Amino acid sequence: MRQDYPYALIQFYATAPYACSYLPERSARSQVATPGHLIDPQVYSELVRRGFRRSGVFTYRPHCDHCQACVPVRIPVQHFHPDRSQRRAWNRHAGLEATEMPLRFEEEHYLLYQRYQAARHAGGGMDLDSREQYEHFLLQSHVDTRLVVFHEGDTLRMVSVIDRLSDGLSSVYTFYEPDLARTAFGTYGILWQIEACRALHLPHVYLGYWIAQSPKMAYKARFGGLEALREGEWRPLAAG
Repeated sequence: MRQDYPYALIQFYATAPYACSYLPERSARSQVATPGHLIDPQVYSELVRRGFRRSGVFTYRPHCDHCQACVPVRIPVQHFHPDRSQRRAWNRHAGLEATEMPLRFEEEHYLLYQRYQAARHAGGGMDLDSREQYEHFLLQSHVDTRLVVFHEGDTLRMVSVIDRLSDGLSSVYTFYEPDLARTAFGTYGILWQIEACRALHLPHVYLGYWIAQSPKMAYKARFGGLEALREGEWRPLAAG
């Protein structure tokens, strides 16, 4: 049996154009990998290395006709060194206790998700997600997915959905308490994933897509040593 089986059986199709979520006035298309039941952790790891990502059970990558703004990025954890603000974020939230749990619906998680969307992404559509939409987005997976919850004492502060790959962790989505002053939960969540990779002896944290023109994506470039996938090769983002 060939080593790339069942990857060789994966097929790809392009979606119809739809409104871009990140760059106003632009349309977008995606390339979707199918069939979903063949995308196991091994195949998904290879797809992520080729620039794919998932939303629920759908595995996709940008496939726009006249735009290449979405750039897949990852952190090589061995060479990462936090800057001063990241060290402050790590120390500020050192009291958070992380617990890994199975993918399942928890009302407390959903209510935190609603508060986060209403505060950070109001009007984007996801702030109106029903419980069913929330489950389809974050709690359905064919791969090795972890739900990591962060508490401060007995109070839930943050939830991260993370996929484990053969060469790292893929940060699917993180949401956190938005109504507290002087917090850096998002930065802390990525730093936690970097440390988790080191503990597991895995080389990369995959952050999805970076878009230079999108303020929502600017935080990713703050992680020093970031690598970008361009023309089929991973190389330093700073190299352009």
